[in-house]
Amino acid sequence: MTVQTSQLGNGLKIVTHRMPGLETASVGIFVNAGARAETESEHGVAHFLEHMAFKGTPTRTPMQIAEEIESAGGALNAVTSSESTNYYARVLGGDVELGLRLIGDLLLNPAFAEEEMDREREVILQEIAATQDSPDDVVFDLAMAEAFPNQPLGRSILGTERAVSRHSPPGLKRFRSENYSASRIVLSAAGAVDHDSLHKIAEELFAGMPVEAARAIKRAKFEGGHGVSESRFEQCHFVYAFEGYPNGHESAFAGRIFAGIAGGGMASRLFQEVREKRGLCYDIHAFDWGYADTGIIGLHAAASPQQLREVTALSLGIFAGLAEDGPKEAELLRAKAQLKAGLFMSLESCEARAGQLAWDLTVFGRPLTNEELIDRIESVKREDVEAVGRRLRTKPEMVSAATGARGAAGVVAEAAEAFLAGTLAAA
Repeated sequence: MTVQTSQLGNGLKIVTHRMPGLETASVGIFVNAGARAETESEHGVAHFLEHMAFKGTPTRTPMQIAEEIESAGGALNAVTSSESTNYYARVLGGDVELGLRLIGDLLLNPAFAEEEMDREREVILQEIAATQDSPDDVVFDLAMAEAFPNQPLGRSILGTERAVSRHSPPGLKRFRSENYSASRIVLSAAGAVDHDSLHKIAEELFAGMPVEAARAIKRAKFEGGHGVSESRFEQCHFVYAFEGYPNGHESAFAGRIFAGIAGGGMASRLFQEVREKRGLCYDIHAFDWGYADTGIIGLHAAASPQQLREVTALSLGIFAGLAEDGPKEAELLRAKAQLKAGLFMSLESCEARAGQLAWDLTVFGRPLTNEELIDRIESVKREDVEAVGRRLRTKPEMVSAATGARGAAGVVAEAAEAFLAGTLAAA
């Protein structure tokens, strides 16, 4: 595996993977600052900043940016998450320098023109409106707000209509200057790339960036609670969640495997018992998300109001049963195989590979080899998965969230209370 790393004098890290046989490449700047870095009055500003990166620089109009990358057959994109903001280009191997120079211009020299900001504000408001029409988005926003109340991690990444309407160029500039620093940036590229050439261009572009960010990111605290939405949908969507493990934690892979056994595929307990055997719902799955200092593990499903009581009790009963009895050997092996296959299938994409390398440097301080990833997955034992279950059963903090028909919230909350009291029958 041809993976190389280096570092600029100001601390900006560079990692590349030259992937034989590929004629294309993905190159990106991964900033370790997302929505979690916002103050309450800045809600949504990290996402707004990412949008404005494409709205012109002192030397390029928005149209010129689009024409320059598309004339080379490439594409630019960006994404904001709770903990990072990523800017990347997908290009032919001969146009890696073009992609990086465009990203550098967008990152370092955004114009923040008032008229462009007003136009983009309307785009973001439409994006927010679209999520309010999506019960999946609504219920997960509720769950995160209950898991991390009055904390940046518990707020939606997009912001609210009121918050977005107040953002201004000075606010975006302040957030950027206080969070975008060399120590928080990884330049990652994969595919038809040359490390030494990339390092040289990066030195030219980014050597002048400040070393450290002025703003520290506060630790998150999982608290739990019950969230309800007034929105009315055809189905009732609900989420149950518990505190999981931070990225890089020794039990992180055991948490993923627990979620995989519970609801990670068609052979999982939730899918088989709730959907296949009883036909109670169409969509049901478990999830496990890690963050820098915490995590969240749980399940999500949608059901008709008439079947909600049975689905909630059965779903949490399956979580309780896995927590009490642990996994069967066949389930453990299947979940490991799914995890390995998912990781390696995604890494055959140069875009996914660049993202994984940046994540490795941020979490572990170095790229992990495929062998190390396999070892970490294979080393998870039955008792490790049982320990995850015991933790869910014994910690008093739990999240339940519901949206849909009137009365759904009470049904969802009842099952959560029974689970916490230990009176819910294990399934």
